[in-house]
Amino acid sequence: MNMFSTRRTEPQPSTPPPAPAQSNGAPTSAKSGGLLSRGVSIKGTVKFRDELLIDGEVEGTIDSTGSLTVGEHASIKGEIRSKSVKVRGTVEGDIFATERCELQAGCTLQGDIEAPRLVVDENATFLGSAKVTPKS
Repeated sequence: MNMFSTRRTEPQPSTPPPAPAQSNGAPTSAKSGGLLSRGVSIKGTVKFRDELLIDGEVEGTIDSTGSLTVGEHASIKGEIRSKSVKVRGTVEGDIFATERCELQAGCTLQGDIEAPRLVVDENATFLGSAKVTPKS
């Protein structure tokens, strides 16, 4: 029996995989989620449908029918209207959630909350009022 074995490898094809299809010039993606990364600053209105993680700065209104996550490095100055909101960073403004709002450890919120469900971590800073009314 030989101590060293030799293995033959099959040659790999040299053609690249096909590029993803695009329609009307808009790129398509497998997952419908977005990222506004750290170091990015926006003034104005941010609108999205499904999911968005903001880790940068936004001054203005955020309007959505989906889920928003405010990252730990994020700074939001303005009103947030979304289905679901998770706050890890800083928000100066009111939050209106149609399903749920969650203030996680280390976050700061200066503003009011209106949501059917509210979760506040004991290490979150919340300066404002909360109106929690279950959906009818």
